Parts: sequence; structure tokens; C-alpha cells
Amino acid sequence: MPASWPPCTGDLADSEVDVILLTFPVGQIVATPGALDALEEVNQSLGEFLARHCARDWGELDADDRKINNDVLRTSRRLLSAYRLANGQSLWMITESDRSATTALLSREY
Repeated sequence: MPASWPPCTGDLADSEVDVILLTFPVGQIVATPGALDALEEVNQSLGEFLARHCARDWGELDADDRKINNDVLRTSRRLLSAYRLANGQSLWMITESDRSATTALLSREY
């Protein structure tokens, strides 16, 4: 898909990120209550991590998982990113294989 996609705009839970350039479809954006509570606790925003996920910054994945994600962009499999919150908790972003939704959750909630 072309890099010139229109940006995603809108309210991202009081995010400082106003525009996110989508490099792949993310579908509906949802988050678990645990993820939202953890983000609030450390004063970080969902938009910060969604922007990284959309920019293909896969976070703390190892080289093999990064390669899988990059290969998956051309197929129909889910995408996973893993980020470390300021308090050390692990936040995952998962985009479903059909690109219908992207979910933010704590790794312990999986």
C-alpha cells in the first residue's frame, strides 16, 4: 500500500499525537482497562505507542519477531509490537490479521 495514505486523525485518549501516518490498516483501536490504567499511572498516552506501532517501530521485539512482522505486512497475519512503560510494565499492540482492529493490552493480560 502506498506510503501516501491519508493520516489518521482524531482523539486518541488525550494523546499529544494529533496525526498518525498509517503504513498499514489498523482498524478499530481498542485497549483493555488494565492497559488504560497502566498508561494513566505513568502519564503516558495510548497515542504515543500507537504512533510507534503504525510507524513500524516494533519496540522490544527480537530480530526474528521483527522480521516476521515485516514479512507479515505483505500477508494476512497479525502484527505484534511490545513496548516498555515508564514503570517497567510491558504494553503490547496487536493488529489483527484481517486488520479489523488493533488492541493495546498489558502482556500479562494475554
